[in-house]
Amino acid sequence: MKKILLIDDDPALRSAVAQSLARSGYQVVEAGNGAEGLSIYRADPADLIITDIVMPEKEGLETIMELRKEFPSVKVIAISGGGRNRPGDYLPVAKRLGANRALAKPFSRSELLAVVRELLGTEGGPNAPPRE
Repeated sequence: MKKILLIDDDPALRSAVAQSLARSGYQVVEAGNGAEGLSIYRADPADLIITDIVMPEKEGLETIMELRKEFPSVKVIAISGGGRNRPGDYLPVAKRLGANRALAKPFSRSELLAVVRELLGTEGGPNAPPRE
């Protein structure tokens, strides 16, 4: 089973995304900010990281830079609702800093799963429903 580290400071969104990924057959580990996410990843690496951009303590751009420096081959999806700005302001920067893909919030379950499957080269875990 492929493991995904989900980093987002919004507990409701994090829970909804985690449940969706778990229903699609992925193991999901959650973190509330970049510092916590980096600590979790260093202790037990995941196959993919999904990180929000605008967060307290350590925001997503900083998290992506640290991940790329320490783990150059890690796969990263950046997500953003934009905070005070539009998501378009952050997502191109996230890609330049090393995110493999970027999704603007709100995104659909099928959008997210398509990107996850693309990066992991998988159809999900054993409980994955057929592709949408």
